[in-house]
Amino acid sequence: MRLTRVVTVACATVLALAACGGGQKETPKAQGSAPAGGLEKSTITVGVVPVPSSSPLYIAEKRGFFKAEGLTVKTEIIQAPQAVMPKILNGSMDAFLTSYVSLMAIQDSGAAKLKLFQHVQTGAPGIAGVVVPKDSPVKATADLKGKTVAVNVLKALGQTATNAHLQAAGLKPEDVKFVAIQFADQLGALASKKVDAAWLVEPFLSAAIKEGATQIIDTTSGPTAGIPIDGWGVSEKWLADNPKTAAAFHRALAKAQKIAGEDRNAINEVVPTYTQIPAPAVAAMKLGSFGMEPDMAAFQKLADLLHGYGYLKAKMDVSTLIPAKVE
Repeated sequence: MRLTRVVTVACATVLALAACGGGQKETPKAQGSAPAGGLEKSTITVGVVPVPSSSPLYIAEKRGFFKAEGLTVKTEIIQAPQAVMPKILNGSMDAFLTSYVSLMAIQDSGAAKLKLFQHVQTGAPGIAGVVVPKDSPVKATADLKGKTVAVNVLKALGQTATNAHLQAAGLKPEDVKFVAIQFADQLGALASKKVDAAWLVEPFLSAAIKEGATQIIDTTSGPTAGIPIDGWGVSEKWLADNPKTAAAFHRALAKAQKIAGEDRNAINEVVPTYTQIPAPAVAAMKLGSFGMEPDMAAFQKLADLLHGYGYLKAKMDVSTLIPAKVE
């Protein structure tokens, strides 16, 4: 199975599920600026990942929502939220795109006290799943007992969601061996029989199926239906220190998020401007749901799964990660 023709595109499309890494040029950091319109800060720096989940921010910029609030938003490409915590803590970065798993892992570790500032994307059927080679004897979830499954990052979303489906099929998480392999290398690992199955996200998932792989688990359906994927994170201190700036930023983001949820074309228009994904690929790509708020029951279920599998040390009440209404 050949995946070389999609690697360039795909490396620019998978967050949070953990980015491929490499090569993106960062924009300049925000410099101190004089407050405007009563804002504590009129220029802020936001950490973004070149994936569709960042599109509401670019919609807001394109449509002048930030400017209308007296804000200048500078972007800085990030690869993982954990890596930019020093910048969040010292104030050189104000907000960042994060997976829900990363947000909870950082909070659980004590590295920073964070809040989910604005939800972005909820999982939808078909955007992530476990595949096997076309000639594999594995035909169903239960057949994975004793097998090796590749995930992009251990003890993160892929392993957590797959575990939930293993349990639904009567298996225990320890019945399967998980190994970390980058998305771009997983089909090669399948072809060489280094692994028996692989957890993939779009656009790798569609590419794998096109190349002949068979999907045996849809990890954004069934026991993990409606799982929250990612959102914008900020520190508790930043919210407390910059209430007016936070309110202005949130109003602009919320307007753009609503547009993203109602008009797929708005996403299609901006994604090629900040990623390497060509317009036709963007239009064909499966996406999750761009809603205004996460499903709190699904959010809590994700936290409970992470804790139950030992990926979070402490049981977490996810409502503590949602700030009081910012407006």
